[in-house]
Amino acid sequence: MNLPALRRFVLAVALVALAACTTAPKKEPQVPPAGGKYYKDDGPGEAPPAGLESLPDAVPRIEALNRFANRPYTVFGREYVPATTLRPYKERGIASWYGRKFHGEKTSTGEVYDMYAMSAAHPTLPLPSYARVTSVATGKSVVVRVNDRGPFLNNRVIDLSYAAATKLGIAQKGSGEVEVEAIIPVEGAAVAAAAPLPPVVAAPAVAPAPETLPSVPVTAADGGFVVQLGAFAVSANAESFLARLAGPIAQVGVEGRIRQVNGLFRVFVGPYASRDEAKRTADRLRDALGLESTIVVH
Repeated sequence: MNLPALRRFVLAVALVALAACTTAPKKEPQVPPAGGKYYKDDGPGEAPPAGLESLPDAVPRIEALNRFANRPYTVFGREYVPATTLRPYKERGIASWYGRKFHGEKTSTGEVYDMYAMSAAHPTLPLPSYARVTSVATGKSVVVRVNDRGPFLNNRVIDLSYAAATKLGIAQKGSGEVEVEAIIPVEGAAVAAAAPLPPVVAAPAVAPAPETLPSVPVTAADGGFVVQLGAFAVSANAESFLARLAGPIAQVGVEGRIRQVNGLFRVFVGPYASRDEAKRTADRLRDALGLESTIVVH
Protein backbone atom coordinates (compact mmCIF):
# COMPACT_ATOMS: atom_id res chain seq x y z
CA MET A 1 0.00 0.00 0.00
CA ASN A 2 1.04 3.55 -0.61
CA LEU A 3 1.29 6.02 2.22
CA PRO A 4 -2.33 7.02 2.88
CA ALA A 5 -3.44 9.99 0.92
CA LEU A 6 0.08 11.16 0.06
CA ARG A 7 1.55 9.67 -3.11
CA ARG A 8 4.62 11.85 -3.16
CA PHE A 9 5.51 10.54 0.27
CA VAL A 10 5.68 7.06 -1.22
CA LEU A 11 7.96 8.14 -4.05
CA ALA A 12 10.30 9.83 -1.57
CA VAL A 13 10.68 6.96 0.91
CA ALA A 14 14.15 6.01 -0.30
CA LEU A 15 15.39 9.59 -0.15
CA VAL A 16 13.99 10.12 3.32
CA ALA A 17 15.60 6.96 4.63
CA LEU A 18 19.00 8.22 3.47
CA ALA A 19 18.59 11.80 4.59
CA ALA A 20 21.35 12.84 6.96
CA CYS A 21 18.98 15.06 8.90
CA THR A 22 16.69 12.20 9.92
CA THR A 23 16.43 11.89 13.69
CA ALA A 24 13.42 9.58 14.05
CA PRO A 25 13.66 5.78 13.67
CA LYS A 26 13.43 4.75 10.03
CA LYS A 27 10.32 2.91 8.88
CA GLU A 28 11.17 0.35 6.24
CA PRO A 29 8.45 -0.35 3.65
CA GLN A 30 6.92 -3.81 3.55
CA VAL A 31 6.08 -5.66 0.36
CA PRO A 32 6.72 -3.03 -2.31
CA PRO A 33 3.91 -3.85 -4.79
CA ALA A 34 3.71 -2.06 -8.13
CA GLY A 35 2.01 1.27 -7.63
CA GLY A 36 2.59 1.79 -3.94
CA LYS A 37 4.20 0.87 -0.60
CA TYR A 38 3.16 0.95 2.99
CA TYR A 39 5.02 1.27 6.25
CA LYS A 40 5.30 -1.44 8.88
CA ASP A 41 2.97 0.49 11.18
CA ASP A 42 0.34 0.74 8.46
CA GLY A 43 -0.94 -1.81 5.95
CA PRO A 44 -3.69 -4.41 6.15
CA GLY A 45 -3.13 -5.72 9.66
CA GLU A 46 -1.78 -9.08 10.76
CA ALA A 47 -5.04 -11.01 10.64
CA PRO A 48 -7.64 -9.35 8.39
CA PRO A 49 -11.14 -10.80 8.66
CA ALA A 50 -11.97 -13.48 6.15
CA GLY A 51 -14.38 -12.79 3.31
CA LEU A 52 -13.66 -9.11 2.73
CA GLU A 53 -14.06 -9.67 -1.01
CA SER A 54 -17.73 -10.51 -0.43
CA LEU A 55 -18.41 -7.82 2.19
CA PRO A 56 -21.71 -6.05 1.43
CA ASP A 57 -21.49 -2.54 0.05
CA ALA A 58 -22.49 0.42 2.17
CA VAL A 59 -26.24 1.01 1.96
CA PRO A 60 -27.01 4.65 1.08
CA ARG A 61 -29.53 6.36 3.32
CA ILE A 62 -30.52 9.92 4.06
CA GLU A 63 -28.34 11.32 6.86
CA ALA A 64 -27.90 14.74 8.39
CA LEU A 65 -24.64 16.32 7.30
CA ASN A 66 -21.99 16.78 9.96
CA ARG A 67 -22.16 20.15 11.66
CA PHE A 68 -18.43 20.85 11.50
CA ALA A 69 -16.75 18.59 8.94
CA ASN A 70 -18.01 20.46 5.86
CA ARG A 71 -16.40 23.83 6.54
CA PRO A 72 -13.67 25.23 4.26
CA TYR A 73 -10.13 24.23 5.20
CA THR A 74 -6.60 24.65 3.88
CA VAL A 75 -3.96 21.96 3.34
CA PHE A 76 -0.49 22.61 1.90
CA GLY A 77 -1.50 26.11 0.86
CA ARG A 78 -4.56 24.92 -1.07
CA GLU A 79 -8.01 25.86 0.19
CA TYR A 80 -10.83 23.35 -0.13
CA VAL A 81 -14.53 24.14 0.02
CA PRO A 82 -16.57 21.00 0.74
CA ALA A 83 -20.07 20.70 -0.64
CA THR A 84 -22.72 21.45 1.98
CA THR A 85 -25.57 19.71 0.16
CA LEU A 86 -25.89 16.41 -1.66
CA ARG A 87 -25.42 17.18 -5.33
CA PRO A 88 -24.11 15.62 -8.56
CA TYR A 89 -20.43 14.72 -8.65
CA LYS A 90 -18.44 12.51 -11.00
CA GLU A 91 -14.66 12.42 -11.34
CA ARG A 92 -11.94 10.09 -12.57
CA GLY A 93 -8.54 9.76 -10.94
CA ILE A 94 -6.33 7.64 -8.72
CA ALA A 95 -7.69 5.96 -5.59
CA SER A 96 -5.49 4.94 -2.69
CA TRP A 97 -6.28 3.34 0.67
CA TYR A 98 -5.37 3.68 4.34
CA GLY A 99 -5.10 0.95 6.92
CA ARG A 100 -4.15 -0.10 10.41
CA LYS A 101 -2.13 3.01 11.30
CA PHE A 102 -5.46 4.89 11.44
CA HIS A 103 -7.68 1.99 12.49
CA GLY A 104 -9.54 3.06 15.63
CA GLU A 105 -8.65 6.74 15.20
CA LYS A 106 -11.24 9.46 14.69
CA THR A 107 -12.31 10.46 11.20
CA SER A 108 -13.19 14.01 10.24
CA THR A 109 -16.79 13.39 11.30
CA GLY A 110 -15.63 12.30 14.75
CA GLU A 111 -16.56 8.68 14.08
CA VAL A 112 -14.04 5.89 14.66
CA TYR A 113 -12.25 4.73 11.52
CA ASP A 114 -12.83 1.04 10.79
CA MET A 115 -10.53 -0.21 8.04
CA TYR A 116 -12.78 -3.27 7.64
CA ALA A 117 -15.90 -1.22 6.89
CA MET A 118 -16.97 0.08 3.48
CA SER A 119 -15.91 3.69 3.95
CA ALA A 120 -13.73 6.35 2.30
CA ALA A 121 -12.14 9.79 2.59
CA HIS A 122 -12.69 12.57 0.04
CA PRO A 123 -11.52 16.21 -0.05
CA THR A 124 -14.83 17.91 -0.89
CA LEU A 125 -17.80 15.51 -0.89
CA PRO A 126 -20.20 16.32 1.97
CA LEU A 127 -19.71 14.30 5.14
CA PRO A 128 -21.28 11.90 5.54
CA SER A 129 -22.38 10.90 2.05
CA TYR A 130 -22.21 7.93 -0.28
CA ALA A 131 -20.34 7.26 -3.51
CA ARG A 132 -19.93 4.55 -6.09
CA VAL A 133 -16.27 3.86 -6.90
CA THR A 134 -15.59 1.97 -10.12
CA SER A 135 -12.29 0.48 -11.24
CA VAL A 136 -11.41 1.77 -14.70
CA ALA A 137 -9.33 -1.35 -15.40
CA THR A 138 -11.94 -3.96 -14.48
CA GLY A 139 -15.29 -2.19 -14.34
CA LYS A 140 -15.87 -3.53 -10.84
CA SER A 141 -17.72 -1.16 -8.48
CA VAL A 142 -18.16 -0.70 -4.74
CA VAL A 143 -20.41 1.62 -2.76
CA VAL A 144 -18.78 3.40 0.18
CA ARG A 145 -19.84 5.77 2.92
CA VAL A 146 -17.64 8.89 2.85
CA ASN A 147 -16.88 10.04 6.41
CA ASP A 148 -13.32 11.41 6.31
CA ARG A 149 -11.15 14.01 4.54
CA GLY A 150 -8.24 13.31 2.19
CA PRO A 151 -6.26 12.58 0.04
CA PHE A 152 -4.49 15.87 -0.70
CA LEU A 153 -1.59 15.29 -3.11
CA ASN A 154 -0.89 14.35 -6.70
CA ASN A 155 -4.48 14.43 -7.93
CA ARG A 156 -5.63 11.43 -5.94
CA VAL A 157 -9.39 11.61 -5.82
CA ILE A 158 -10.35 9.28 -2.97
CA ASP A 159 -8.87 7.26 -0.09
CA LEU A 160 -10.64 3.93 0.42
CA SER A 161 -10.77 1.80 3.53
CA TYR A 162 -8.78 -1.41 3.34
CA ALA A 163 -12.00 -3.41 2.98
CA ALA A 164 -13.24 -1.27 0.09
CA ALA A 165 -9.85 -1.40 -1.63
CA THR A 166 -9.75 -5.18 -1.21
CA LYS A 167 -13.20 -5.61 -2.66
CA LEU A 168 -12.37 -3.29 -5.57
CA GLY A 169 -9.14 -5.19 -6.24
CA ILE A 170 -6.57 -2.46 -5.61
CA ALA A 171 -5.41 -3.32 -2.08
CA GLN A 172 -2.38 -5.33 -3.18
CA LYS A 173 -1.31 -2.78 -5.80
CA GLY A 174 -1.79 0.10 -3.38
CA SER A 175 -3.66 2.32 -5.81
CA GLY A 176 -5.65 2.26 -9.02
CA GLU A 177 -7.52 4.44 -11.47
CA VAL A 178 -11.18 4.81 -10.60
CA GLU A 179 -14.30 6.79 -11.33
CA VAL A 180 -16.04 8.29 -8.30
CA GLU A 181 -19.73 9.10 -8.57
CA ALA A 182 -21.88 10.61 -5.84
CA ILE A 183 -24.99 8.71 -4.75
CA ILE A 184 -27.98 10.74 -3.59
CA PRO A 185 -30.48 8.78 -1.48
CA VAL A 186 -34.11 9.82 -2.07
CA GLU A 187 -37.22 8.50 -0.31
CA GLY A 188 -35.58 5.25 0.72
CA ALA A 189 -33.86 4.72 -2.63
CA ALA A 190 -30.41 5.69 -3.85
CA VAL A 191 -29.65 7.19 -7.23
CA ALA A 192 -26.24 7.90 -8.72
CA ALA A 193 -25.66 11.55 -9.53
CA ALA A 194 -24.32 11.29 -13.03
CA ALA A 195 -23.84 14.96 -13.85
CA PRO A 196 -20.20 16.07 -13.56
CA LEU A 197 -19.17 18.42 -10.77
CA PRO A 198 -15.54 19.60 -10.76
CA PRO A 199 -13.82 19.60 -7.38
CA VAL A 200 -14.15 22.99 -5.69
CA VAL A 201 -11.00 24.67 -4.37
CA ALA A 202 -9.63 28.17 -3.92
CA ALA A 203 -12.26 29.78 -1.73
CA PRO A 204 -11.40 33.31 -0.61
CA ALA A 205 -13.54 33.32 2.52
CA VAL A 206 -12.06 32.43 5.89
CA ALA A 207 -13.87 29.62 7.68
CA PRO A 208 -15.86 30.63 10.78
CA ALA A 209 -14.62 29.84 14.25
CA PRO A 210 -15.45 26.36 15.58
CA GLU A 211 -18.38 26.08 17.95
CA THR A 212 -16.65 23.64 20.29
CA LEU A 213 -13.45 23.81 22.25
CA PRO A 214 -10.42 21.90 20.93
CA SER A 215 -10.11 18.33 22.20
CA VAL A 216 -6.33 18.59 22.47
CA PRO A 217 -4.14 21.39 23.80
CA VAL A 218 -2.91 23.86 21.23
CA THR A 219 0.29 25.83 21.47
CA ALA A 220 0.43 29.52 22.21
CA ALA A 221 2.15 32.02 19.97
CA ASP A 222 5.61 32.65 21.39
CA GLY A 223 7.51 34.49 18.65
CA GLY A 224 9.59 33.38 15.71
CA PHE A 225 8.44 31.76 12.48
CA VAL A 226 6.69 28.48 11.70
CA VAL A 227 6.15 26.27 8.66
CA GLN A 228 2.37 26.01 8.29
CA LEU A 229 1.06 22.84 6.60
CA GLY A 230 -2.69 23.24 6.98
CA ALA A 231 -5.51 25.21 8.61
CA PHE A 232 -8.89 23.88 9.74
CA ALA A 233 -12.03 25.31 11.29
CA VAL A 234 -12.51 22.22 13.47
CA SER A 235 -9.89 20.88 15.86
CA ALA A 236 -10.77 17.23 15.11
CA ASN A 237 -9.94 17.76 11.43
CA ALA A 238 -6.58 19.29 12.33
CA GLU A 239 -5.84 16.37 14.64
CA SER A 240 -6.74 13.82 11.95
CA PHE A 241 -4.54 15.58 9.41
CA LEU A 242 -1.62 15.78 11.84
CA ALA A 243 -1.96 12.07 12.62
CA ARG A 244 -1.48 11.26 8.95
CA LEU A 245 1.59 13.48 8.69
CA ALA A 246 3.30 12.53 11.94
CA GLY A 247 5.26 9.53 10.66
CA PRO A 248 6.48 10.98 7.36
CA ILE A 249 7.59 14.35 8.72
CA ALA A 250 9.33 12.68 11.67
CA GLN A 251 11.65 11.08 9.14
CA VAL A 252 12.72 14.55 8.07
CA GLY A 253 13.51 15.32 11.70
CA VAL A 254 10.56 17.58 12.53
CA GLU A 255 7.42 17.27 14.65
CA GLY A 256 4.03 18.73 13.84
CA ARG A 257 1.91 20.70 16.29
CA ILE A 258 -1.43 22.50 16.36
CA ARG A 259 -2.22 26.07 17.39
CA GLN A 260 -5.40 28.12 17.28
CA VAL A 261 -5.21 31.48 15.53
CA ASN A 262 -8.20 33.67 14.64
CA GLY A 263 -10.63 30.77 14.99
CA LEU A 264 -8.60 28.34 12.88
CA PHE A 265 -6.60 25.33 14.03
CA ARG A 266 -3.28 25.49 12.19
CA VAL A 267 -0.95 22.49 11.73
CA PHE A 268 2.70 23.57 11.73
CA VAL A 269 6.31 22.72 12.54
CA GLY A 270 8.60 25.03 14.45
CA PRO A 271 8.89 27.72 15.67
CA TYR A 272 12.23 28.93 14.32
CA ALA A 273 14.20 32.00 15.31
CA SER A 274 14.42 33.36 11.76
CA ARG A 275 12.44 33.21 8.54
CA ASP A 276 15.49 31.74 6.77
CA GLU A 277 15.66 28.85 9.25
CA ALA A 278 11.96 28.15 8.78
CA LYS A 279 12.40 28.28 5.01
CA ARG A 280 15.20 25.70 5.18
CA THR A 281 12.83 23.32 6.95
CA ALA A 282 10.09 24.06 4.42
CA ASP A 283 12.54 23.29 1.60
CA ARG A 284 13.48 19.97 3.23
CA LEU A 285 9.83 18.98 3.54
CA ARG A 286 9.22 19.91 -0.08
CA ASP A 287 12.31 18.16 -1.44
CA ALA A 288 11.96 14.96 0.59
CA LEU A 289 8.18 14.59 0.82
CA GLY A 290 6.70 16.87 -1.84
CA LEU A 291 4.97 19.04 0.75
CA GLU A 292 4.13 22.64 -0.07
CA SER A 293 3.90 24.94 2.92
CA THR A 294 3.74 28.56 4.05
CA ILE A 295 6.11 30.50 6.31
CA VAL A 296 4.16 32.59 8.84
CA VAL A 297 4.90 34.52 12.01
CA HIS A 298 4.30 32.42 15.14
